[in-house]
Amino acid sequence: MLDGGSCQNGIESTIIGFENNEPVLYRLGSLSIEEIENTIGRIKIKNNKEKSPDAPGMLSKHYAPKTATFLVEDVVSFIQKNNYKKIGLLLFSNVIENKTIHHQEILSKNGDLKEAASHLYEAMHRLDKMDLDIIIAQEFPNYGLGKSINDRLTRASKK
Repeated sequence: MLDGGSCQNGIESTIIGFENNEPVLYRLGSLSIEEIENTIGRIKIKNNKEKSPDAPGMLSKHYAPKTATFLVEDVVSFIQKNNYKKIGLLLFSNVIENKTIHHQEILSKNGDLKEAASHLYEAMHRLDKMDLDIIIAQEFPNYGLGKSINDRLTRASKK
């Protein structure tokens, strides 16, 4: 295995293939679905396959930290339900004021999805090394690279 350093876009490449001469998206990546469809038209999405995956990253559990990770829409409510635990947060752009939080990782202070994607794995690794009880990841806007980030976080939160 070779370490090529940080990926320029943070998340792996988008993988597209063909089935019956039609384009198929096998892995969401640094190119958004919207960018792809603006170029080639509608594309079939087939990014989950448990047996004999067609491309890397198709298994339901992938990119997972050792620390229990939860992808949630309402971070504040989830913190309140778990305030007795040592919590780390993985957030899009805003800090959450709460004294029970051990550490927070902000992926983009400017709310830029491309910047957030480029910091995703480094932030997950930092959180995973902190001996936390849980990592709470904020659900990202479900468009553009937000879909790819949510895909990675969904897979990371599988038990």
